[in-house]
Amino acid sequence: MPEAKATAQAAGTYVDPYRAFNFKVEVGGVTEGHFTEVSGLGARVTPISYREAGNSQVVHYVPGRVDYSEVTLRYGVTRSRELFDWFKSGVTGHVQRKNISIILLDADGTTEVMRWNLDKAWATEWHGSLLDAHNQEVAIESVTLVCESMDRG
Repeated sequence: MPEAKATAQAAGTYVDPYRAFNFKVEVGGVTEGHFTEVSGLGARVTPISYREAGNSQVVHYVPGRVDYSEVTLRYGVTRSRELFDWFKSGVTGHVQRKNISIILLDADGTTEVMRWNLDKAWATEWHGSLLDAHNQEVAIESVTLVCESMDRG
């Protein structure tokens, strides 16, 4: 039997989970963006059911279509128009597909521990910030993306 490694994954050792606030987003071709939230990462394989001839009480399943969830990026409003212009290109019929990486960082805030790569993503929806004279919060916009595939590295 192989000797147990002296790592954080060894039996009986507590491992802290990664913090959700330590992340960064890389958008191919977009150099400006102060992202505050990423939501909607997910995928689903649609099950296709069928019944076997002669045994109609048993239902079998095979994998069907793969659907990737829409991902929403929220960011602080600055002078930059890059994300809005990216969305606007789709409105005018010239969709620009970009590769997106959402990178989870360790507690030190600099070491990459995981990443989700969204391939051939494009912006399908944009929402402007709530403007309220009684509020003292940062103005936040959001852009929603769809992608053709996703991988976790």
